[in-house]
Amino acid sequence: MSTSSPFTLDDLARILREGAGDAGEITADREFELLGYDSLALLETYTRIEREYGITLDEDALGTVRTPGQLIEVVTAHLTAVSAN
Repeated sequence: MSTSSPFTLDDLARILREGAGDAGEITADREFELLGYDSLALLETYTRIEREYGITLDEDALGTVRTPGQLIEVVTAHLTAVSAN
């Protein structure tokens, strides 16, 4: 894991591939839909992240996530909040 972020693009790419298969190169700013991941794949990804990192992601925040970069920001914010408590 990176020292600058507790959740990285590499972490997300691994979880996406484990749960939904390989859709090719994953970039932070390309929309999930364009990467080949549908809403079911993302739901599986959210569940895997919650289970692996021991957090509960905010459904409202997840509803606005369109890119890997946005999801990384949401997960990092949750992990930072948990570690601060």
